[in-house]
Amino acid sequence: MWFFARDPVRDFPFELIPEPPEGGLPGPWALHRGRKKATGSPVSIFVYDVKPGAEEQTQVAKAAFKRFKTLRHPNILAYIDGLETEKCLHVVTEAVTPLGIYLKARVEAGGLKELEISWGLHQIVKALSFLVNDCSLIHNNVCMAAVFVDRAGEWKLGGLDYMYSAQGNGGGPPRKGIPELEQYDPPELADSSGRVVREKWSADMWRLGCLIWEVFNGPLPRAAALRNPGKIPKTLVPHYCELVGANPKVRPNPARFLQNCRAPGGFMSNRFVETNLFLEEIQIKEPAEKQKFFQELSKSLDAFPEDFCRHKVLPQLLTAFEFGNAGAVVLTPLFKVGKFLSAEEYQQKIIPVVVKMFSSTDRAMRIRLLQQMEQFIQYLDEPTVNTQIFPHVVHGFLDTNPAIREQTVKSMLLLAPKLNEANLNVELMKHFARLQAKDEQGPIRCNTTVCLGKIGSYLSASTRHRVLTSAFSRATRDPFAPSRVAGVLGFAATHNLYSMNDCAQKILPVLCGLTVDPEKSVRDQAFKAIRSFLSKLESVSEDPTQLEEVEKDVHAASSPGMGGAAASWAGWAVTGVSSLTSKLIRSHPTTAPTETNIPQRPTPEGVPAPAPTPVPATPTTSGHWETQEEDKDTAEDSSTADRWDDEDWGSLEQEAESVLAQQDDWSTGGQVSRASQVSNSDHKSSKSPESDWSSWEAEGSWEQGWQEPSSQEPPPDGQVKAELARKKREERRREMEAKRAERKVAKGPMKLGARKLD
Repeated sequence: MWFFARDPVRDFPFELIPEPPEGGLPGPWALHRGRKKATGSPVSIFVYDVKPGAEEQTQVAKAAFKRFKTLRHPNILAYIDGLETEKCLHVVTEAVTPLGIYLKARVEAGGLKELEISWGLHQIVKALSFLVNDCSLIHNNVCMAAVFVDRAGEWKLGGLDYMYSAQGNGGGPPRKGIPELEQYDPPELADSSGRVVREKWSADMWRLGCLIWEVFNGPLPRAAALRNPGKIPKTLVPHYCELVGANPKVRPNPARFLQNCRAPGGFMSNRFVETNLFLEEIQIKEPAEKQKFFQELSKSLDAFPEDFCRHKVLPQLLTAFEFGNAGAVVLTPLFKVGKFLSAEEYQQKIIPVVVKMFSSTDRAMRIRLLQQMEQFIQYLDEPTVNTQIFPHVVHGFLDTNPAIREQTVKSMLLLAPKLNEANLNVELMKHFARLQAKDEQGPIRCNTTVCLGKIGSYLSASTRHRVLTSAFSRATRDPFAPSRVAGVLGFAATHNLYSMNDCAQKILPVLCGLTVDPEKSVRDQAFKAIRSFLSKLESVSEDPTQLEEVEKDVHAASSPGMGGAAASWAGWAVTGVSSLTSKLIRSHPTTAPTETNIPQRPTPEGVPAPAPTPVPATPTTSGHWETQEEDKDTAEDSSTADRWDDEDWGSLEQEAESVLAQQDDWSTGGQVSRASQVSNSDHKSSKSPESDWSSWEAEGSWEQGWQEPSSQEPPPDGQVKAELARKKREERRREMEAKRAERKVAKGPMKLGARKLD
């Protein structure tokens, strides 16, 4: 029977990547990139090949192997696994790059920030403090070749080959025999008399001074160059000079050196170091401290290195959400760090957390998610949106908090392209119908109309035919003036989705009724829309062959491309309308805004009539027709009226853009002042939103919520009043003209300075 010896290298769970070793390591060790065979995760593998006649060097390598296995500290190179055979030694550590190579690459990429260097040196000094103060060990090899950098930009202390005990156990320091390393030895080591008084950390702190010099100035040519600080920052120079002083007795302990550099105004006193120190101790921090830290973290992330954000901040954020109950405060920094990830990494790390967050009952969490949906919506696939996100989001339509209802409406602009047939054309339309008919907040009703115009192109042809005309017609009867304007703009933005018959028989009658609206802004937009639709009808009348081209989108399937016009007129809904809604809600948290002298609109069929509310008298504005004085001659300048016909309103597509350019900014301007005076009490109900929803279901399908306006319905009271006022002014004008004519005939010609007598 034959027995075959097993190859330990072949059975080792890690393998070398077939490429030349990384340079920058004087000494017997060679650094190779490697990976774990089972998972492919990257590692670094230090390899020492045993050579005949190099027993002393082999003993040093074996001692380093032992130190790697026994020393554990966050700032010392992390040992993962090892292999020791008669021919070689393998030490597997976390994936790292030698500091010299890292600095060279960063200089080529634009340089290393002082923030990064301050934290890197902080880590090395802390490792030295651990060794000398806690373990009574002298590193004896602090230099550029003994420092490594991981993928997060963290500096790690390695090079444990020549370490020895500070208590004298096991003999003195091992001999190096490598000139590149011996140049960092302090001058007192050359004195063999033993009369020089020094501390156990003196030699390592001298070498730390050499490391600092090389980080800022490049390779150290000779020891005499240490006298010139060169590019070392001024805040660090005094502490550096202590390190390279000739008297070893005055060189500070590593712990005191850190304390001096962390003093106010010191080199290591900055936001980056403070953030890292907090993250290292985050598990023992109080919940209030964590909340404050995450709230302030977003402001600092822009100044932090990208690798640090991806590999150190992001894991802590995910852990804080998963196990630390951090809540909504982690969202802003989480999405900010997410910008540094690739699409694949985002899917793996961020999306599972986002999906889980949507199921949260925390209102602050839900509203933050809705506000920041733009940052992650592109990474969500349609099945995830329809099955795991939309069912949770729709609860926001029924929330008693107006801010959540508003953000839920606005989020539909982003979710609509990814919704399936049932969710978009049935479920969403049902909620929109309820909001537009029953929500007590006028701005939310307005936003619902805006959103519907924006997503109209995504609806199916049958849903568009059933919903759009009815919904925008209802908006034009809303007591909230911006909602009426939104209804007019909705017609204009979706003009290509209506047949010519609908334009003539359903849309124009509604728009014509708005030409006597009490608000001038509504009248202005109504006149422009009427001219646009009339122009469209006239062009088809002149050339009937255009009908097919004009109505090509009416029966077409849903298409994102048809939303271009809506994007221009309703683009503000994504960014600006929240300020309008929030201002109105915050300014009147418990009572509805006072109502101007706007007539009561007829209640749509299927919606319970609200209880009448007394309307307090308010100063009228220039936008109301009732402000004219009866004594004043109100005949309009005919030349002004004639110029309207000469005005070029452009196409319907251009109309959408010009409307936004000419009207007041609803989120900050004049509409806010008017909107704050408009009452929403008409839409208040004694029922809660949940009971309203139940009654809505009981009334029948959601289609009943958007009934098409009847052509036989009586004109609103406001239009009647306006018409009576106009007739009264016209009669007054005729009376005045008749009286002047009578006086002129009776008096005859006048003489200068005299009056003709009868």
